[in-house]
Amino acid sequence: MLNHFPTPLSSRARLASIPALSLAVLACAAVLTACSPPKLPPPPTPKVTVIQPQSATVTNWDEYPGHLEAVEMVEIRPRVAGYIDSIHFKDGAEVKAGDLLFVIDPRPYQAELEQVQARRQQVETHLELARNDLKRAERLRGTKAISEEEYDSRSNAVRESEAALNAAKANEATARLSLDYTQVKAPIGGKIGRRLVTAGNFVQLQGNGGSATVLATVVSLDPIYAYFDVEEAAYRKYRGGAKAGDANAGGLPCELALVNELGFMRRGRVDFFDNQVNPKTGTIRLRAVFENADRTLVPGMFANLRVPAGSPEQALLIPDIAVQSDQGYKFVYVANAEDKVERRDIEISRAHGAQRAVARGLTLQDRVIANGLMMLRPGLKVQVQGEKAETRNPKSEADAGKTAAEGQGKPAPKP
Repeated sequence: MLNHFPTPLSSRARLASIPALSLAVLACAAVLTACSPPKLPPPPTPKVTVIQPQSATVTNWDEYPGHLEAVEMVEIRPRVAGYIDSIHFKDGAEVKAGDLLFVIDPRPYQAELEQVQARRQQVETHLELARNDLKRAERLRGTKAISEEEYDSRSNAVRESEAALNAAKANEATARLSLDYTQVKAPIGGKIGRRLVTAGNFVQLQGNGGSATVLATVVSLDPIYAYFDVEEAAYRKYRGGAKAGDANAGGLPCELALVNELGFMRRGRVDFFDNQVNPKTGTIRLRAVFENADRTLVPGMFANLRVPAGSPEQALLIPDIAVQSDQGYKFVYVANAEDKVERRDIEISRAHGAQRAVARGLTLQDRVIANGLMMLRPGLKVQVQGEKAETRNPKSEADAGKTAAEGQGKPAPKP
């Protein structure tokens, strides 16, 4: 009897026996293996620049908005009525005190002066005649050739003529003064505005508003005032910090910058504290005076002013661009000895130009990362480039106002 053993299946038969689903899985795996991207190289090490904090003597400043006003401002008004005869200035020109600006037709006032002069001469003639009559009466009185009544009459005539002469002289002085007033002159030196009336117009002493016609305005330019308001606590601090016994006498330095200027390059001094605090705002007005030889400052401009908040002090400075924010907290990235990034939470203080004072969280030995901050994270390896212990002079940038604070008592330099 023959024994029958199972024969092995051929490869085609074995493939035929694999379920169709399994074949599909194998096909997908082959496709995915063929299409998988090649393994990418690791990203390059970030390149950063580090700066060590610098210790410098700085002056803290309090900044306020303010506005400029002229030291002197005058509205040119006529003192006599009449027609404008001529104008002797250009709009916007600088004038000196006493310069001729307008001429009002002087002919009516010249005629009035001549009339009162003739009246004065007439009174002088009457006085001379009365005095001669009195002298004759005195001689006749000694010989009893004239009555006492006649003598008293001639004596009273002299006194009456003397009073009339005094009145005539006063009228002449008034007429002469009115004639002088036909020449309208600049009462102060400064810059004159545009003419508000032209030649040929009639100007009067009483207008619709009850005042004389305004012909032009003149404002002084050098020096110039800057007014600003400070809170009550700051006022007490500034008042106590002024070197002079009376704060109105000066002693508190002040710096000014126009709205389009970078840096406070103009230096002056606070010369006035107002005499009361505004109860609605809790502020008091201060005034600083600045030289304006270049005529850049114009009354009515807005400006930023700052005054020292205290004595100069030591501070640790870092670039302001290195300071980062995280939900209200301030921090910086530093590179440790292994050139790895570490986060340091800090407490910042005032800004000094492009520098920022750090009150807590850093030391002079820390290497603060100032550039290349976008892709950093704690623990990341970095490549330090061009490591600098000092990239700028902090005393020149952060303490630009120190000279003004130390120079109290010295006259403010010209801008």
